[in-house]
This record gives sequence, C-alpha cells and structure tokens, in this order.
Amino acid sequence: MKKKFFALLMGASLALAACGGGGGDEAGNDTAGAGDPEKLYNQKCSGCHGGELQGGAGPELAHIGSKYTQEDIEGIIKNGQGAMPKGLLTGEDASAVAEWLAGKK
Repeated sequence: MKKKFFALLMGASLALAACGGGGGDEAGNDTAGAGDPEKLYNQKCSGCHGGELQGGAGPELAHIGSKYTQEDIEGIIKNGQGAMPKGLLTGEDASAVAEWLAGKK
C-alpha cells in the first residue's frame, strides 16, 4: 500500500512540475522567459533538475555539456527521455536552453 501511494505521489509531483508555471500574454502565447535560456530553464526545468542544476527528481545538469552535445540535449528536451515528458520547450526556446546547457562543462 505504501509503495502504491508513494508511486502515485511521485507521479503526480512529476506531472505538476513538468507542466511548469510559464507565463502567457493576452493572446495565450507562452512568454515564459521570452528567449532567455536561464529564465526558461528556471520556469520549465528547475522543478525536476534543481535551481542550481543539482538534480532532484531529474538528473543533475551542472556538467551536462561534457556528456552531451547541444544537438543531443535539444533532442532530449524536444522528445523527452525516461520520466521526462517531451515538448516542455519547443522551437527556439528548446534550442536556446540546449545551447545554454551545452556550455555547462
């Protein structure tokens, strides 16, 4: 019973964190950081990966650029991996965050 409750709790927490807060303008467009990769990361990714890239529900990203290329990171952001859902960031936002993370070596 405790395992089922814990799994449900973790799943719900992950789903809520993955949804991110994100802002929007009056037209309903997502303006969560408007191209600033650090702001985008803080709004969409830090719930799982930590505000200081230290990890949490998701893996640590402090040195992710020494493991993956920018293209690899962008692919993970767009397509998801493991428990990380796809599409939290798309287009130029995904590219900007991938470039920023690729510099973390």
